[in-house]
Amino acid sequence: MSKLLIVESPSKAKTLKKYLGKDFEVLASYGHVRDLIPKTGAVDTDNDYAMKYELIERNAKHVDAIAKAAKVADAIYLATDPDREGEAISWHIAEILKTKKLLKDKILKRVVFHEITKSAVEHAIANPRDIAMPLVNAQQARRALDYLVGFNLSPLLWKKIRRGLSAGRVQSPALRLIVERELEIEAFKSQEYWTIHLESRKHQHAFDAKLVQLDGKKVEQFTITNQGQEEAVVGKLLLASAGKTTVTRVEKKQKNRSPAAPFTTSTLQQEAVRKLGFTTSRAMRIAQQLYEGIDVGGGAVGLITYMRTDSFSIATEAVMQIRDYIKKNFDGEYLPKAPIMYKTKAKNAQEAHEAIRPTDITRSPASLSHVLTPEQFKLYEMIWKRALACQMAPARFDAVSVDLAIGSEANLFRATGQTMIFPGFIAVYMESVDDAEEEGESKLPVLETGEILDVNKIFGDQHFTEPPPRYSEASLVKVLEEYGIGRPSTYASIISTLQDREYVLLDKKRFTPTDVGRVVNKFLTEHFTKYVDYDFTANLENELDDIAEGAREWLPVLDAFWQGFNTQIVAKKDVERPGTELIDEACPKCGKPLSKQLSRYGSFIGCTGYNDTPKCDYKRSMNGDGAAMGSEPVKIGVDTESGKDILLLVGPYGPYLQLGLPEEDAKKKPKRVSIPKDIALADVNLEVASKLIALPRDLGQHPETNKKIVANIGRFGPYVNHDGKFKSIPRTDSVFDIDQARAVELLAQANTGPAPIRELGKHPTEDGDIAIYSGKFGPYVQHLKLRATLPKSVEPESITLEEALELLSAKAAKEAENPSKKTRSRAGAKKVASKSAPAKKVAAKKPTAAKKAASKKIAAVA
Repeated sequence: MSKLLIVESPSKAKTLKKYLGKDFEVLASYGHVRDLIPKTGAVDTDNDYAMKYELIERNAKHVDAIAKAAKVADAIYLATDPDREGEAISWHIAEILKTKKLLKDKILKRVVFHEITKSAVEHAIANPRDIAMPLVNAQQARRALDYLVGFNLSPLLWKKIRRGLSAGRVQSPALRLIVERELEIEAFKSQEYWTIHLESRKHQHAFDAKLVQLDGKKVEQFTITNQGQEEAVVGKLLLASAGKTTVTRVEKKQKNRSPAAPFTTSTLQQEAVRKLGFTTSRAMRIAQQLYEGIDVGGGAVGLITYMRTDSFSIATEAVMQIRDYIKKNFDGEYLPKAPIMYKTKAKNAQEAHEAIRPTDITRSPASLSHVLTPEQFKLYEMIWKRALACQMAPARFDAVSVDLAIGSEANLFRATGQTMIFPGFIAVYMESVDDAEEEGESKLPVLETGEILDVNKIFGDQHFTEPPPRYSEASLVKVLEEYGIGRPSTYASIISTLQDREYVLLDKKRFTPTDVGRVVNKFLTEHFTKYVDYDFTANLENELDDIAEGAREWLPVLDAFWQGFNTQIVAKKDVERPGTELIDEACPKCGKPLSKQLSRYGSFIGCTGYNDTPKCDYKRSMNGDGAAMGSEPVKIGVDTESGKDILLLVGPYGPYLQLGLPEEDAKKKPKRVSIPKDIALADVNLEVASKLIALPRDLGQHPETNKKIVANIGRFGPYVNHDGKFKSIPRTDSVFDIDQARAVELLAQANTGPAPIRELGKHPTEDGDIAIYSGKFGPYVQHLKLRATLPKSVEPESITLEEALELLSAKAAKEAENPSKKTRSRAGAKKVASKSAPAKKVAAKKPTAAKKAASKKIAAVA
């Protein structure tokens, strides 16, 4: 009996083929095989929301291979990923095979496994089921909703703001979170407050206590708000103390701290951002590699369970294996008497049955270090440690709280301390906390009630309230989960979409909205308030969950959304265009009113007579420093080193800074520095301009060569340079702050060749990795020595392994068609053509059909 097993990923197919043997043919769909047609009418709102699908062109050949194999197979098993997306892909494959009339008299079953191990796969094959239509319908509803929002709201943004903008159903509320936090920060007014402290000592052990009660009243944060009050209180307490303080209360108790639950998708992303410095998309990409299989010797094996999950639960067999590992490798008190069970907080944890854990806890990170990349090792180690720690005994602390009276018990200072007496799970893993510090360990001397101690000093400490912090990737994921916006498997795409659309910038690992993001958010919150409302978005997600559970029908949910949304679209067609806001000032050139406007470089002040005849081209930056956006240079300030003016201008390639005017030194061109895209013109003040104009930065000498290292910004972004070698500075570092040690580390990577800007994984059928690199003429994908340039329509952060394979295949086909025309090396590129083909007669060749097709395929899905 011939059997066909269909999965999504080619790397997973290789792993499963090893487990299933010669009776099974294992093929990959390379992700989704069908999608809505990319045009109006793909969801027919007048015909019960009928969805018009078409084959995804880039996967057509994979579908053909599946159809060919299905024709001769007796049984077909659909083993796509165990979530809604995977269920929908299985359904689409079944629908395609049904249309081709290839399912007659054949067994067609869905199989699901949450870890790629031999036992899990064999158990899944032995226990197949039918396709779960509630899950399929939930995914169809989500896809239809996203389509209806995108294809109807985006054109309105084009008309009202500028072309190229788009709005998403869940990305828009996420943008609102970031913009509202920025508005909070801008509106924040810092307040001064003081805390009063007492320093005392017993023998050689000094300690600090904080004033908690004054004249019988509780001391609040703003009880003391200026230095005058602080001096009066300190003077009063010093007088009352007469140099002594009395211990009035000593409270001792033992505190336990329990381990964190095993990882879910959300907590894995948060910890990967905090502990490892990954982005959310990078964390999910590496987790996918660990799940699909790594060759640990003897073939590939999945190292972790499925990484898209809301569940905290762990299979009983895995719990017992973890407990056995603890028993064998730790003292007895590290193993609790009974297994620790974790209750899932998510309303519908249907994405997978288990939390993220190692498939085999005995595979320690150290034992796999030789087969994992550095990134894979870091993520696997974190998952392994968290899973191990979650079944270990709590950490125990001795906690002490002491009150000390000054003069009388009406004035009390309090000191607290804790000492770890047993590390428990902390010996293996400690959860990090974003925007907060871990509790430190502090000790107090042994004190008794009634004991009298000397007062070393009483003093005040000045503080100022601080605004709420901007969101990091970790804290944004956390708040998205708390609000119920999106689902954990979508967080990475939400964040990357906001960045790709240039609605937000990630600066020093914190999100700030761009001018465009602010305008889009303002338009949506004013005119589509309901649809960016947090509760509305969360309730819609809950309805999708209900559909997945079979508790609700999907078409009524779509209809209820569309009726209200379409009414709003129609009503807002004639609203005034945002982004142009009149200010109370006349144009110095023509006298017409000035307005705040939006351009590709950010907000600026411009003349409203721009479209008049004759037109007025007066523009200036938001900081009011002159006509920065026009042909006239704007003085930002004076460079302290040279004494020359720092001027802001806009050229054909964008805004730039210039040091002085050309006529100041006829023999030497003035120094110019381009303004990076991630710096808005409104933010280019003297401080920023001085940093930019001071580039390149001398970072000192390389410890091995004693040659200079410099940091600078070039055509392709910030970089470090040493001895003729260049290395791009990652987004996680800053050209203004990078130091010599970090530069040496980056240059060491350059010695082994350019570091990829993205690693896509191993080639599914050949040796070697596939990765995206930044080249002189733009980003390209490379496998071994084969390189293929990315089409302009494709972002390096969004391309998939399958799309990269298509490009490489097209490039290989082109080289096969023209073996004498293979891409030359940089050195060879400068050589004169051979005599048989003089350079002046070599005609520019048109792109091959294969190259055109590959570019078209990827552009269609980008």
